[in-house]
Amino acid sequence: MAGSALPLLLPGEPTHFDDVVELYAADHPETAGRAGTGPGEAWERFAPPGTPPEAAGTVVRNVSRPALMPLLPTPDLATGAAVIIAPGGAYKMIGIEQEGLAVARHLLERGIACFILKYRLQPTPPEPGDALPQILQVLASAGGGDLDGGISEPAAVRDAARALELVRERADQWAVDPQRIGLLGFSAGAITVKRAVLDTEVAARPAFLGYVYGSMVAENVPADAPPMFAALALDDFLFGANGFGIVEKWQQAGVPVELHAYERGNHGFGAGTPGTTSTGVTGQFADWLDSRGLLSS
Repeated sequence: MAGSALPLLLPGEPTHFDDVVELYAADHPETAGRAGTGPGEAWERFAPPGTPPEAAGTVVRNVSRPALMPLLPTPDLATGAAVIIAPGGAYKMIGIEQEGLAVARHLLERGIACFILKYRLQPTPPEPGDALPQILQVLASAGGGDLDGGISEPAAVRDAARALELVRERADQWAVDPQRIGLLGFSAGAITVKRAVLDTEVAARPAFLGYVYGSMVAENVPADAPPMFAALALDDFLFGANGFGIVEKWQQAGVPVELHAYERGNHGFGAGTPGTTSTGVTGQFADWLDSRGLLSS
């Protein structure tokens, strides 16, 4: 079947997870009184341009109660390392499947515990047909290469910081080392975890940062920032032609940084676009963690 020329947002069912852990108690100031006041949380399927409807991946919109979905490796593979995965979606939706589950499947095979982060989003209309134009408008406005400048969600950043705190608190329960917990983000999720690193106190920062097709605009990086793994496709329609300013700033700060720039893959390749070298991203990320001694049992 030929792919659709336009993106599609289709009805869908919630993805089943064996465990879902809310980030805040019902009466916590971050979320108290918010649930039910706006459009309800919607689980749908999203097909990017050129993708047939049957290949659409699961997304979620209108998140007001953030949560973590733990996915743990089998005991024989577990290394004790863990990563909180923040999928992207322009702060209007979260790509649970393409940038969450698909990535986690690869990392679990390397013994890395994964926690998919469902962070708070900006509201969109309840109906998919009404929401899609709004999502596309956000992406079009980000064409200058900097989502941080005008498209951000401070609540999502606080959710990422809280997620890291929560995994550390429950490290024994999930059999992970609290000193080997990092953040891995894609697109808007990458910007979210970068802000959680740069805008928080040193003690609250992760052990490492994975930054996949986030904005490359330069900004100050402290010398005590965590090591960063960055990946981007050079044909990325949002960020592929704007240099690598943030990577250079990491390097200038004297903080370890690794960069993978793929010829093709465009924006939103997740675990990799078939037929391109971007399919190596999850293995390269795991290899990088291993090279830093973070996957030693």
